[in-house]
Amino acid sequence: MFSGIFGEHINKNVIEINKRISLPVRGQFELNVFTTLSLGTELSKITMPVNFNEPLSFLQRVAEYMEYAKLLKLAAAESTPVGRLQYVAAFAVSALSSNWGRLGKPFNPLLGETYELEREDFRIVCEQVSHHPPVSAFHAEGQDFVFHGSIRPILTFCGKNIEIRPKGIVTVELLKWKEAYTWENVNCILHNVLVGQLWMEQVGALEIKQCGGDNLKATLSFKSAGWNGKNLHRVEGFITNSEEKRLVFLHGEWTERLRSYDASLLYPEMMERGKHKSKSPQGSPGHKKVLAKLNSLKIGAFKPSHQDAIDESSADSEDCLPVNKVPGALTLWEATPRPANSADYFFFTQFAMSLNEIKEGMTDNLCPTDSRLRPDIRKLENGDRDGAASEKMRLEEKQRISRKTKKHKKVPDNFPRWFQSAINPYTGLEDWLYKGEYWDRNYPDIDDIF
Repeated sequence: MFSGIFGEHINKNVIEINKRISLPVRGQFELNVFTTLSLGTELSKITMPVNFNEPLSFLQRVAEYMEYAKLLKLAAAESTPVGRLQYVAAFAVSALSSNWGRLGKPFNPLLGETYELEREDFRIVCEQVSHHPPVSAFHAEGQDFVFHGSIRPILTFCGKNIEIRPKGIVTVELLKWKEAYTWENVNCILHNVLVGQLWMEQVGALEIKQCGGDNLKATLSFKSAGWNGKNLHRVEGFITNSEEKRLVFLHGEWTERLRSYDASLLYPEMMERGKHKSKSPQGSPGHKKVLAKLNSLKIGAFKPSHQDAIDESSADSEDCLPVNKVPGALTLWEATPRPANSADYFFFTQFAMSLNEIKEGMTDNLCPTDSRLRPDIRKLENGDRDGAASEKMRLEEKQRISRKTKKHKKVPDNFPRWFQSAINPYTGLEDWLYKGEYWDRNYPDIDDIF
């Protein structure tokens, strides 16, 4: 059941250095959303102007999950189920941090489009396995873990806001411990798409289930900013056992960090089995007192624009409550600071800036369907918006003609190539699982989709 690396050896000598640190500066442009959006529109089903886009495919955005892959290595090194789960929880939160301030929409992948990324401690392959509805599948592996899943992004215009729902379950397997962890990502809300400063937040509940081990569970709540912005970026929750005993309190900001605290020291009145079973601790005086301390670092006037949020975040270290002042506190994860010129490059992280780079000699082994080879994305990255729009239209039309021709001639699709629809052994639900062989670098009969 635990899908380790069977016959596909990870190259331990793969070390990428001198990754690029900038992109061509994006030009100025006008964007009239009134001509594109209508109430209730599901944006994943319509053609969007290239001005809405950032120069990455959604498959490359999926690969950004792996920016903090080291957290899975740390999880695998932990000797206790609680220790492992708290680092998996940190990984789940860290995967959302790159969304902060990223107001551009990634390009919709073409059916059969792929993306690969190989670093010194992991490798990942992604494929667009369905066009209607759009579904992206991925499979990542390291020496200590396997991480896989599928995502169907649903974007809906809701009047003033755009709601992004990343439907699908993701799974982490820790091979040494024969444990798996599953969860669904929370929703993202993009505010003020018609009037005012654009800003975003992640909201909802994220539940990570541990399959195997002690069958623990981590439940995290991503807070809505509220009218005064008091809870902007807040995330908090507990690790509990099968008897619902609270073992660890998790708290932080999905944009910056996640910390763990010994729940028995912070919440002694809640540690008995069954106490407050049906009631959230959030209304208790003890909980409010604890959060008043933990949240004191950034309570103040709400600044809705993402640039103000960036400025606010950068001052955080001066006001932060020292970790050693809170009993049992442990910083699980901290976000890598973004480059000083990030605002000039679509608010990309340093990791994101490297994703579309083609190094010398890379195309010799690169699958012909890789996102790096998409001409529309490349032109947008180079600042050629008109050229990007033209290429985007050409690719979409080429895809439509190919689909129509195959249907007329009753020719079966060659896609998906690297994944198959199957039942996830941990959730019992339908999923897209990796078939293997991608890294053999044998790509016969690959359709020319670009």
